[in-house]
This record gives sequence, structure tokens and C-alpha cells, in this order.
Amino acid sequence: MKSSEPTAPPFGRTVPGNDWSVLDGQVPASPPMVSVIVVHFEQHDDLARTLAALAAQTHPADRLEVVVVDDGSATPPSVPPGVTLLVQEDRGFRAAAARNAGVAASSGSVLCFLDADTAPEPGYVEAITRLPALAPEAVTVGRRRHADLAPFVGGGSSSGSGTDSSGGGGSGIPIAQAAAGRELPEPRWLREAYADSRDLLDADERSYRHLIGAVLCCSRWFFDELGGFDEAFVEYGGEDWDWAHRAWVAGAILAHVPEAVAWHNGADAALRESDPVRASEKKNAETLALLPRITVPGATGRGVASARPDVVVLLPEGDPAAVYRTADTLLRALPTALLVAADEASARLLGHDSRITGDRSGAVGLARTLIAVPSVFGVAEADSEPFGRLLTEASARVGRGTLGTVELVSPRAPFALALTSTRRLARLRRWGDDTGWRTERLPAPFVALAPQSDLAAYLGGWGDPA
Repeated sequence: MKSSEPTAPPFGRTVPGNDWSVLDGQVPASPPMVSVIVVHFEQHDDLARTLAALAAQTHPADRLEVVVVDDGSATPPSVPPGVTLLVQEDRGFRAAAARNAGVAASSGSVLCFLDADTAPEPGYVEAITRLPALAPEAVTVGRRRHADLAPFVGGGSSSGSGTDSSGGGGSGIPIAQAAAGRELPEPRWLREAYADSRDLLDADERSYRHLIGAVLCCSRWFFDELGGFDEAFVEYGGEDWDWAHRAWVAGAILAHVPEAVAWHNGADAALRESDPVRASEKKNAETLALLPRITVPGATGRGVASARPDVVVLLPEGDPAAVYRTADTLLRALPTALLVAADEASARLLGHDSRITGDRSGAVGLARTLIAVPSVFGVAEADSEPFGRLLTEASARVGRGTLGTVELVSPRAPFALALTSTRRLARLRRWGDDTGWRTERLPAPFVALAPQSDLAAYLGGWGDPA
């Protein structure tokens, strides 16, 4: 997975925070070249239906390519002329590796990911690619509906080798018409999440849960920025959420596109409502796989330490005793943060604590919040708890909406503690400005530490913190 600095986008623009509504009504000057990556495993009839639906898209056919990646079926599928077929060995549920292989074999500037059992309505590609073609950081997710489509096979055959151009339902029947009267319930949790977030316009750090790999779209440039899907995933689920989380931290613009409808053959594979016991088993396995990768509150342990920090703090230089007090104050407030020492002497002094490192270059990683501490400071014992709450709440809020930075200021210090979203920093490095991001200033009860401050008094609990 990629960890280098963001590169300049090749086209388009960014938006304030996650406010893709500023692009409402806009369409690309010309249709983008779109690559549709379809992952398949032992779903020959479903694949035929989906390929028929792709042949009936309103997006111009000469601006659309389809790549099918078979994940080790006993008999590889047949595909019509013009569709690329790749086959990989059956070594587990390797949707991540299949999608990456499909991207590598494609050429479009915009990428659509579909599962073989998910047939799109005619306007799907045109609708879901609009935002990524305008704003290259946009990641869009379509509306996955469910129906019993088994009687309808693309091209009217059950061999998986035929397609038609009617709209994908098979035997000349458009996919929406084939689904009519055979609808199955949509996952309530997804439907409610999209409604509550205004189709992800109000996305936050937990919104990665609402991006589904079966109906996902992004620009090729942004996909390359993230380094693709993590091929360590070889069981069902998780690879799309891991990718979506990395996308959010890297400054993605998340949007649900309800008019981009694709029909999944059968009920929700997660089984949340139809088989809660089996669903719980599958979700537990997925959650355990994601624990080392996603460290946002609500997705990580409440006591067990995370493999990666959610918050990284850049410590200042200064008198060793004062630096120690500053680090101790910060870890008391943010016990799961990673602190980065400013120099080798501080790194040696504090290096016995695994939450403190001297490696500034590789520390930020997938952290959501970066805290810059320009000088040593302390907090009175009576103010320790409210200071901790303030720091925790501020570090959680940056990156949501258009709030890019929170500066904590004190009348007893000539400097501010700046908490900045890594989303804002990624956008700044890409675009050369941070258009639309806000900075909020809040009062905080900290004091600047005097040189040679009394460490024994601090540890013993007596005296003024300065």
C-alpha cells in the first residue's frame, strides 16, 4: 500500500470538506473513459446478466471498457467479444487481488467496481462516474437493490456466454423490469445511514462502513494514490472498508448516488436480518481482520492498544524535564496517541514508552489527527480532566465537515496547540491551498513551562505547573 506524499491531481477540482453538493448540476465536458472491473466466482448466469446490463448503459460504448476477473472458478466463464477476461488461482476469497488485477489491465480514467451478481440499470455508469470525473478525490457508492433474478439470464441462456443489449434482465427484459415484483428487502442499516447522512454529504470517520465494494467508483489517479486494495484479505468482507477508510484519511470526497442503481441477485450476503447468528459470526471475523487497520473510535478496542495511532503529536524541543512533563501531560489526556520526539536526546529520554518514537518521517501513517506542539507546556492538576476532554473532543471533530484545524489557546501561553486533520493536510499538499477548510479557536487551561521547571514538584503533585 502506498505511503508516499500525495501527487498533484491530473484534472478537475476539490471541494470544501466533503461538500460535493457544490457540484450539483455539473457534468463532465465530455464523457470520461470508464473501466468497469467485475469480480466473478462460480456465478456464470449472474455474470451473463451483469454483462448484458453493461452492454445497455447510456454511457457511450466507445468510452466504456469491461474487465472480468475470475477468482478461481472450476470452469472459467465465457465473455463476449470486447470484454477482457482475467483468471486467478482459487486461493481464498481474493476480491482485493482480483480488483487490483482488473485495474492493472484496464485503461480508464474512472474506475467502477461491480460484483458479477450485481447488474446495473442503464443509467448506472453515467450517474456513478459523474463526481469522480469532476473531482478526482470523489469516491462514490451506488444503490444496491436486491431481487430474486434467478429466472432471468443475460442473452436468455444459462451458459454464461451470452449477452443482450436490452438492459440486462435477460431474454430481452430490462433489469429493472426483471426485478419488478421480485424485490427483496434492502439492508435497513445502509438505507438509514444514507438517509441520516444526506447521502454521505455529512460523512465522518465512520462513514467507510457505508461504502460497498460491489457498487464502488473512483478515479484511477486516486486509486493509485491509495495503492489499491489490500491483498492480505483472503476471506469474505473487509477489503472495501479498509480501502474506504484509507480513502477518507487521504482526503476523499464520499458520496452516495441513489440514482445509480444496481440489482443484486438474492438477499444481502451479510445476512444481518435474515440469519443474525451467522451474520454475527461473519461480522466478528471481519471486525477482527480490520482491527489492526482501522483505529478510529468505535472501531477499535477500548482497552487493548491499537496497532496504529489515531492521533499523532509532534513534541517540541526544550529542557529535558519540561519535555518530559509535556509528554506526560499529553499521554494522560490522550493515552492512545503516538508522540514524536523532536530530537535524539528527547527520543532517548522517552523511548522506554512504546507510544513515543523518534521516527518523524513514518509516524503519521493513517492517523486522522496531527497535533503540533510548538513549545513545552503544563496543566494544573485541577484542570487535567477538562483539558483531556477538550483535547479528545477536538481531535475527534477535526476532519468532519469543513473543520480542518482546531487551535487551543491560553492566556498563560504565547502559542497555540494546533490540531489539524490529515485530510486537510493531504488536500493542501495536492492542490497547493486548502480551499474551504475552517480553523476554530478554543480556550484551553494550559500554561507555558518556564525553563528548568520543577519536575519533582510536578511528579509529587505540589506547586504551580509553571
